[in-house]
Amino acid sequence: MTAEPDGPEDRLRRFATIWSRAVFPVTSTSLTRPEFEQQLVPLARRLSDGLRARAFDAAEGQAVGAALIAAHCTDPEALSRTLDCVDAYLVLYCGEDGPQDALRTRSARLQHAMAAGFAQALRERTLTEQEAIAQATLNARSAVAEALHASEARFRAVFEGAAIGIGIADLEGNILQVNGALLRMFGGSEQGVRGRKVPEWTHPEDAPQVWRLYEELVRGEREHYHVEKAFYRPDGTALWTNLTVSLLRDADGEPQYQLALMEDTTERRLLNLRLRYEATHDALTGLPNRTLFFERLEKALSAGEGQRFGLCYLDLDGFKTINDSLGHAAGDRLLVEVADRLQSCATASGEMVARLGGDEFVALTTGPDTEREVDALADRIMNALVTPVRIDGRELTVRGSIGIVEGPAGERGPAEVLRSADITMYRAKSAGGNRFELADPEADARAITRHGLTTALPAALDRGEFFIEYQPLVHLGDGSVRGAEALVRWLHPQHGVLGPDQFIPLAEHTGLIVPLGRWVLEQSVRQARAWQERHSDAGPLRINVNLSPCQLTHPGLVQDTVDILEREGLDADALCLEVTESALIGADDDLLKPLRRLAEMGVDIALDDFGTGYSNLANLRRLPVSILKLDRSFTQSMQQFPADPVDLKIVEGIVSLAHSLDLAVTVEGVETGAQAEQLRILGCDTAQGWYYARPGPPERLHELALVDATG
Repeated sequence: MTAEPDGPEDRLRRFATIWSRAVFPVTSTSLTRPEFEQQLVPLARRLSDGLRARAFDAAEGQAVGAALIAAHCTDPEALSRTLDCVDAYLVLYCGEDGPQDALRTRSARLQHAMAAGFAQALRERTLTEQEAIAQATLNARSAVAEALHASEARFRAVFEGAAIGIGIADLEGNILQVNGALLRMFGGSEQGVRGRKVPEWTHPEDAPQVWRLYEELVRGEREHYHVEKAFYRPDGTALWTNLTVSLLRDADGEPQYQLALMEDTTERRLLNLRLRYEATHDALTGLPNRTLFFERLEKALSAGEGQRFGLCYLDLDGFKTINDSLGHAAGDRLLVEVADRLQSCATASGEMVARLGGDEFVALTTGPDTEREVDALADRIMNALVTPVRIDGRELTVRGSIGIVEGPAGERGPAEVLRSADITMYRAKSAGGNRFELADPEADARAITRHGLTTALPAALDRGEFFIEYQPLVHLGDGSVRGAEALVRWLHPQHGVLGPDQFIPLAEHTGLIVPLGRWVLEQSVRQARAWQERHSDAGPLRINVNLSPCQLTHPGLVQDTVDILEREGLDADALCLEVTESALIGADDDLLKPLRRLAEMGVDIALDDFGTGYSNLANLRRLPVSILKLDRSFTQSMQQFPADPVDLKIVEGIVSLAHSLDLAVTVEGVETGAQAEQLRILGCDTAQGWYYARPGPPERLHELALVDATG
């Protein structure tokens, strides 16, 4: 045994040797095999360079295919053997340990380009030979007697030596002569081929115009035509050809014969079909992929009047957990099993299943009654997923969420339909999963708007589209303004002014809440300092700023707060940071540490929306808070007289508990004077609400503070 070549040049020459041994037996050349191999070395180098090039260049593969024709490799078997050799050995000997999947994809594309270049070069050679044959035929039949023998000899040499199939028939369709290449293409005897008339060579896949063109030619109405046509071989297999038929006229210009030239394209057609299948089907599951699904969906959506469609968009619940815990191999086996089950659910006419990628699948049904059929299809899919999947001795429970879109054809495009199905699927997943939901245009619109707001958030902060309104905090004892809560707003270019409930959750989800919260804190502290300078005789005005749970866990919270207070020259006791009760339920010491540091600096910490969570009241002792903000739900009944005595007792108990823990109590949502008076009697310290003022620009607080100072 010999050692495998070490260097790239040796590996390249080894590939050229294998290639030459495969192709040489079917090559019409006077060269020896080693000499023929030397001709293939530069072609192998071009393939190697094309395989490893940064960008794919089809021209390289086409040039190699054309070079095979120049090297007299005109037999279709030479192309077939070349493609097999390239497919099996090019990546192995010339890939140089690159990414195998990418190299094999590049190799397949090179094969396709080679086949195209081979076909183009062979077609050009065919046309040249056709012209020579036609001329030789005419010359042979019209030459003077003394040149007849020489002309026929030339014709016979071209006729028999041509690499393509050639046949001559009269205008009645009787086959008069065929060459050896045509006989080899059909795999039969000359008598078997000549025993049939041309009109008998029909095939079910003949294009409608094939025989119309033939009739026009034999009537002398056209000189030639070119079509792709299939023939039956004697063994029943299909022979696909590029067929060119020309009309031969006599010396007087009268139609006399028909000349057919056939190029065998069977192998190239099979290659194209294989490449088409690979381009339109998922490599793992064998299901149609996104490309083919979109083609089918677009066709379904452009169907005629009265046609409808139904689409089920499936996403597996918890698939990432399986990949992370059992590995991607187990995840792939699960996907294959799911694909098989889904395939069994869509067997009726007009139904198909495809894999879009990852753990996302779609099922499509078409026809006049998809309103009922798509629900039945979704039921079959859910039932098919019930049985656990057994992988490596484990039984894995498969759950899925499905979004259903159904409607008439012609109203929406594929992208819009798939987006609606995707949105609906996530709505089913948000509702707990393992279920299906029907598309809702209003829910789609909300989701699209939400997505648009999410993508616009970063630019909105840079463009200065956010602004702050301030709602006064009023002392219930003497009615004086003690400060204000900062409430951020978004002046959206299309949607107008948006409240925090419309974009704060989106900012938290994207992480933008940290820079946005820092901006709100900076603007609010600056405004508080301006109030102090303007109303120094009215006492310090405190500014309340909300903190989201994401900001609590950000490592820069304390330092950012210190830097802003020092830069703006505001004392720490003029700032109150509000944290929702739900954010602190079960909080550990690490989460409370930054709040404790801020409290030690003198910053007040308020527990916002108190009473809406399920925290133990005893936990208040360990939280670094100095203020409780009662949720508005406690005071709603106080808008009427008399107030609900149970609500009064609850509020009275909370106030008493808070004061015993040295906590001040602020009440939200005060809308009437009766509420304000009742809360004052119960001992609440401060309040805010529309009874005093709605959130507004900072100038309004100037006015309220001025009235309070002079009143």
